Amino acid sequence: MRALTWHGKHDVRVDTVDDPEIINPRDAIIKVTSTAICGSDLHLYDGFIPTMKSGDLLGHEFMGEVVETGPKSSLKTGQRVVVPFVIACGSCYFCEKHQYSCCDNSNPADNQDISEQLYGNRMSGLFGYSHMTGGYSGGQAEYVRVPYSDVGPIVVPDGIEDDKVLFLSDILPTGWMAAENADIEPGDVVAVWGCGPVGLFAVQSAFIMGASRVIAIDHFPRRLELAAGFGAETINFNDVKVYDALMEMTGGIGPDAVIDSVGLEAHGLFVDNVWDQIKVSTFMGTDRAHSLRQVILACRKGGRVSVPAVYGGYIDKFPMGAFMEKGLTMKTGQTHVQHYMPGLLSAIVEEKVDTTFLISHHLPLENAPDGYKLFHDHQNETTKIVLKPGLEKTKVEIPA
Repeated sequence: MRALTWHGKHDVRVDTVDDPEIINPRDAIIKVTSTAICGSDLHLYDGFIPTMKSGDLLGHEFMGEVVETGPKSSLKTGQRVVVPFVIACGSCYFCEKHQYSCCDNSNPADNQDISEQLYGNRMSGLFGYSHMTGGYSGGQAEYVRVPYSDVGPIVVPDGIEDDKVLFLSDILPTGWMAAENADIEPGDVVAVWGCGPVGLFAVQSAFIMGASRVIAIDHFPRRLELAAGFGAETINFNDVKVYDALMEMTGGIGPDAVIDSVGLEAHGLFVDNVWDQIKVSTFMGTDRAHSLRQVILACRKGGRVSVPAVYGGYIDKFPMGAFMEKGLTMKTGQTHVQHYMPGLLSAIVEEKVDTTFLISHHLPLENAPDGYKLFHDHQNETTKIVLKPGLEKTKVEIPA
């Protein structure tokens, strides 16, 4: 089959690789009909996530048709399913609490030590996202083996196009959980840093949960325009000082809740960010955490901090004094996708949640390397790329 493979920083290729096979009784094989490039994939593309190996198959946002099942799979051949990026067993201590991204069993034993040494506990398995998260082959491919297929995939009703439900695999539940973790109360003012896919879904979700005002912060005009389309007020951090603007907009109090949807590759010519960039480039640090510092300083006293954004290692200059003295609460973590999928699927079917606004490009899987470069280098124009396996490669115009 054809699949996108990782070979190093800014080096991804569509290669011919072995077809997946049923290994365990709960496995299923999915023929991929749509798969997307995620902002988190760019962390792999930029070489920030450790334990990648040349030839690893990428992609964790995908859906498709069931073509083969193990004897203990609950799926049936021919069903259309969306697959969560988190791999979960469904029966461990954490899964029974619906904390699926904390699953204790989905990361193979020979990979568990990697994350235990870095984070203190083993991570759950994730599709296409390094050997620290299990080394599973990803979904930017023609076919995928799905472990624990009786727990993860959700069956899509007939007549609903892929574009409407594909983002149930990751970014829609992630944006929703980000807003939920902010403990939004009716009338709250919520500030969202980063208007990429997760940030935009967090904006949409915050309004649904009762926020009276949502303030969206970014520097890409198109993304700010999309946020404004949901009713958000916007701040372009290239034009104003974000902290000063937020204080003025909230009467000197600060937002009730703040959401960091930026993560370890924060942009901007800020003193701390420049220093972080120097440390990362000289292997003295791992993450550029400017946005995390900023959300803590800007949040009102007694407020809530939600961090759906990906951070990979250690950060310094953390404003612990402000965090403690202001009495803030923080919630974060990989998304418990399986927990949110049924409710969000119903919301999509009932047209309470819009997803298709986000898609800027459809490309053949064969053009995936072009898609990565386009998404990486032109984030104003490229909000979301959906890849379609089986289509012939085409010519993609990438602006200079």
